[in-house]
Amino acid sequence: MIGLDRGDDGLWTITLDRPDKANSLTPEMLQELVRIARDAQQARAVILTGRGRVFSAGADLDAARAGLATSPLWEELSSAIAALPGLTIAALNGTLAGGAMGMALACDLRLAVPGARFFYPVMKLGYLPQPSDPGRMAALIGPARTRLLLMGGQKIDADTALTFGLVDRVCDPAALLDEARAIAADTLAADPRIARGIKALCIADRK
Repeated sequence: MIGLDRGDDGLWTITLDRPDKANSLTPEMLQELVRIARDAQQARAVILTGRGRVFSAGADLDAARAGLATSPLWEELSSAIAALPGLTIAALNGTLAGGAMGMALACDLRLAVPGARFFYPVMKLGYLPQPSDPGRMAALIGPARTRLLLMGGQKIDADTALTFGLVDRVCDPAALLDEARAIAADTLAADPRIARGIKALCIADRK
């Protein structure tokens, strides 16, 4: 249920592939994502996307009731993605909800399709967000808008997410992956040491 394409050019494409369940994540899927993210230290760029009309609805409902909603795997995943030296792009093929928000927040860039919606109803469900998510979100959209999503329970559309700075570009669904690959092209063509150095300089203040 997790697809991985390792391109010869150093581009890794990770795909959530459980569209019949809105790409909701099971413990096994989360463990696989953590493993891939750790292995991707050697990737020059990573695209994270999903199959179908939803990027991810967060935790699988049955698994969430069994404890997945508060699993440390979510934080392990976002930390592993944030630590990658290559360019990371979340190509959001649809709605992003709940705990799945963390993996997108940990990426360097976020692209979304026009029909995507964004919400994180963690407080309503009786949980705290994963530790790094509020800080990463606030770095992108500011503390007040972060409270709007996390405490106000608001669901925002792709245009609002773009205005807020939660996503960096809204793309035609048919061109989403092409757009992500085009953005990654310069990084893939560059000296890896230079690309890693530029990324380190860009994120130094966030660590």
